[in-house]
Amino acid sequence: MENAEASGRGILAAAGVLFPDREGRLLVVRLPYDGKHPVAIPGGGWEPTDRSPRETARREIAEELGFTPRLGPLACVDWALREDRPPIVAYLYWAEPLTEQQAAVIRPDAAEVGGWTWLTADRAGQALPPLLSRRVTACLRTPRAAGPLELEDSRPVGHTLRELPADGPAPEYLGLAAAPELHPEVEQRPEPPLDQDTYYATRPRIRAKARALFTDAAGRVLLVRLRPWDGPRGQEPYWTLPGGGVEADRETPRTAARREVREELGWEVEPGKLLALDWQPGAAADPAANPVTGRDTAVLVYVYDGGTVTDGMLGSIALQEAELVEWRLCDPAEARTLLTGPSWDRTAAALAARAGTGGPVELVGGLAAD
Repeated sequence: MENAEASGRGILAAAGVLFPDREGRLLVVRLPYDGKHPVAIPGGGWEPTDRSPRETARREIAEELGFTPRLGPLACVDWALREDRPPIVAYLYWAEPLTEQQAAVIRPDAAEVGGWTWLTADRAGQALPPLLSRRVTACLRTPRAAGPLELEDSRPVGHTLRELPADGPAPEYLGLAAAPELHPEVEQRPEPPLDQDTYYATRPRIRAKARALFTDAAGRVLLVRLRPWDGPRGQEPYWTLPGGGVEADRETPRTAARREVREELGWEVEPGKLLALDWQPGAAADPAANPVTGRDTAVLVYVYDGGTVTDGMLGSIALQEAELVEWRLCDPAEARTLLTGPSWDRTAAALAARAGTGGPVELVGGLAAD
């Protein structure tokens, strides 16, 4: 679906950074205002002026620790769906190992960082709060060539299940007891700037969409054409991959892809490997993202591998007539002419990612993130 009710609005976004040292230890920080879960990974929340989560990570590190990091590959993306707060999509990035000289110039912002230290993987797993601990531990236990990992509530899904069990044991949570180096000299905790409910209510939100890439034996791509409706693109019945908005408070992107394929095509198909994560900046970060096109905020598009369709599947398509006009199998050249530029770039990247053994490609506006 592409209507406003299924636009996926209401999602928080954040980015953190995994800083190893030459000995393989991990940089963790103490949050001076958090008495319940004081140990964390450097990073923070997305702002509308950030063009991508990668930019969020760089900005947050500069603000918190006083230097601009050299980021490596995306380590994981985690969709955390909880009843007590809005869903959060969290990106974690690897950084190049910090040398002693680089670590010596760290200048923490005292309002945000009450101290920092290096912890072994085991101790970091015990010091970090459970959800974050699972997320970080998954990255530390998996070869980087298998990344980026796909996680839901910090548990492996999709291709990540080839590397980790679906619900493996979590490290015992000890908090500051696992990081005595972070105990403050004076036990005085400032009040947090906002209470939790107010904080969540004031944070900017993104939208999310989930799409499926189906091809036939000849490599043609299955596209669907939307029925004209009074939406952000006016009455233009444009072409796209099957899929639509994630119902933010009720489902994960993988669940949304399954639901959308069922509603649009009448197929019961389990989404395969996550092929691409495409972050489309909103108007505050990209002047070309005119709100008239529906890009008043950032949109994150998940593209899953739908697999190879058979003649029997094609013959059983039950098109969602309220939303769709037609479907078509297109060779790449034709698909390129029917799709918008960013949509084609995203589709081409997803097609290329099918042949790889690792995780999804990280994109911004359809192009490789930098």
